[in-house]
Amino acid sequence: MYFTTISSSAEVSAEALAVANNALFTINNLWILMATVLVFVMHLGFSALEAGLVRKKNVVNILFKNAMIIAIGLLTYWLSGFNLMYPGDSFAGGFIGFGGFGLDPGSSGQTADYADGSYTYYTDFIFQAMFAATCVTIVSGAVAERIKLNAFLIFALLFVTLVYPITGMWKWGGGWLDTLGFYDFAGSTIVHSVGGWAALAGIILLGPRTGKYTKKGIRPITGHSMPLAAIGVFLLWFGWFGFNGGSVLSADANLVSLVFVTTTLSAAAGAIGSFGISYLMTKTNDLSMVLNGILGGLVGITASADAVSVNASILIGLIAGMIIPIAVAGFDRLKLDDPVGATSVHLVCGIWGTIAVAIFGDFDDPNVGQMSDQLTGIVSVGAFSFSAAYIFFYLLKVGLGIRVDEEEEEKGLDIMEHGMRAYS
Repeated sequence: MYFTTISSSAEVSAEALAVANNALFTINNLWILMATVLVFVMHLGFSALEAGLVRKKNVVNILFKNAMIIAIGLLTYWLSGFNLMYPGDSFAGGFIGFGGFGLDPGSSGQTADYADGSYTYYTDFIFQAMFAATCVTIVSGAVAERIKLNAFLIFALLFVTLVYPITGMWKWGGGWLDTLGFYDFAGSTIVHSVGGWAALAGIILLGPRTGKYTKKGIRPITGHSMPLAAIGVFLLWFGWFGFNGGSVLSADANLVSLVFVTTTLSAAAGAIGSFGISYLMTKTNDLSMVLNGILGGLVGITASADAVSVNASILIGLIAGMIIPIAVAGFDRLKLDDPVGATSVHLVCGIWGTIAVAIFGDFDDPNVGQMSDQLTGIVSVGAFSFSAAYIFFYLLKVGLGIRVDEEEEEKGLDIMEHGMRAYS
């Protein structure tokens, strides 16, 4: 996207120009592959975070789901997802398209003729595939500790095969939202809110964990390992450099360095914002709120990391962090049980980050990132994602059942679903 060739002059031979441009092509492609590795590390971060925030009797189950999610995500994205999300000329009014099954780089896919010399076809696929798997991981933590394993895996298969690629195409594949002027740099809506809406649908149909909401009020059900949760958040912060930095889609020195700075300062501000509001609300120094504040800052800046000033990124992250404790308390009051705070982090902060584009974004084209377009994107993606997820979960509930029985929930899913324990 941002690949810049070296202009020829009387002093530069055609051969030297070709060598230099090929070097830039190689550097650009290498950066996207390095960013892909960083996004892959985020799956380790999600696994550690979710494992730390559930009870020890459910750790194997949450890790099993995370391992299966990336396997399902990669294979379905290879089979059909990539060509649903990037259908080329196979559009139907900008709402849906399909370029065929499997991968086919063609004659130019592995050369500088593909993507203006920024990366190859296979690099394009593997980078985008990591995002697809990330989307469903968000759902895993929100429905933890009471969902049937087989029901969740079927849901993950359906959602990552159909819903994520279609909404992604609406923006990143040149669909109707892209034409409208909706802007989402790396996925505050297209990745995080999509997963957040699906998580909300699952929570509603599943119901809360046994004993969470009682006549005496809300009973906290704490995770078994805050060190593990903290490690997960730092791994996610680390991986986000690839998530946002790789979304520049080249090794453009100016833009990648800006994205690194806006991303990490927003995360830091998110921690401060969440710490301040949670202390005012509870008069305690709540580590879980600070950790989720970091993630909220990261999610919030993801829509605009390349298009806002450094100062604006701090404000975006600060507000995202302040939202977290309020959103967590709000979902609890509605008796919507989310063990890891995924809906607060990914859904609510994803919405905020997408709105922030219209407030703070600096674009050369005045038709890009307008508030009306951002709100249209939020509502349309939310309606489609939530409705599809609700239908999938409802059909599974009627057909297979989606919730384990009371005995399984009491004894833990590790023993009942897997026949093993995380700890001896």
